[in-house]
Amino acid sequence: MSITWGPLRKDDAERWAELTAAIQVVDQDGENYGAEDLTESLTSPLVDLAEGTLAARDGDRLVAFAYLPIRQAAPEVHRMGLWAGVHPEHRRTGLGTRILDWAIEAAPLLHERAYPGKPLELQVHSRDTQVWAAKLFESRGFAQARWFFQMERDLATEIEPRPPVAGLRLVTWTPSRDAGALNVRNEAFSGHWGTTPHTPASWKEKITSTRAFVPEGSFLALDGDQVIGILITHYFAADTAVTGVREAWIQIIGTLAPWRGRGVASALISHALTELKSLGYGRAGLSVDADNGTGALGVYERSGFAVVQRTTTYTRMLTPA
Repeated sequence: MSITWGPLRKDDAERWAELTAAIQVVDQDGENYGAEDLTESLTSPLVDLAEGTLAARDGDRLVAFAYLPIRQAAPEVHRMGLWAGVHPEHRRTGLGTRILDWAIEAAPLLHERAYPGKPLELQVHSRDTQVWAAKLFESRGFAQARWFFQMERDLATEIEPRPPVAGLRLVTWTPSRDAGALNVRNEAFSGHWGTTPHTPASWKEKITSTRAFVPEGSFLALDGDQVIGILITHYFAADTAVTGVREAWIQIIGTLAPWRGRGVASALISHALTELKSLGYGRAGLSVDADNGTGALGVYERSGFAVVQRTTTYTRMLTPA
């Protein structure tokens, strides 16, 4: 085995997809990516392929990768997230350690270019099944900071209708209301741990112009003409190819603070689940911060979602706060 190192390339989408598929077979973390999905990552304006990615190759095969984009904004702290993986056949050979050490050195250089003078935090993540990753993170000074639940709901089971919220109406997402949806996302999540506000460009790139976006399965709550609640759905064909189940991934649910406590989120979820079922989806999934202060976990449980996995976020400050 002769490993060579260098950045990811724009023509790596197929090789990268093959590597993530091999990782998924062992880790079973529910993350499946097709070449089309990864092409979007390779062409994102938020990543510098030359200096913000790293790939280990065994001949023409990718056997490990690191992907380190900058965030679209850094109001107080720049929170960079590392996405990385090692082929199961090449674990315990030092590749993961080299990748993490590379990220610790590369992140400050990328950060200073984008947000000079701001504090920098590097975030990494592991599922409960990835014990080896947790040990590696802790060996490099990362500490557990937050926990997120991945939840699922079978759409074959009964979907309880929710009463309409007085004065509000639910409508399907349209491009003309996209700016209002962005405003709700940024306002509703402004106090949430680790959240970075979207710019109009990053919102479109990551949320409503990505190939995963499902406009007909995304819904808005309106008070008059004002968007006050949102439910945004994505769909990943690569998941269906592996599981045989069409899963609607609810990427974002949010309600503006003055309208919370009135059942807006529950109404959006009930409406969305009914519509998604009619569109041929067999399951819905989402992720929630275990310590979410708005009571979101309870809302999702009452809507029929159950926890299936837990992810731990580890953080390390790389520049002083």
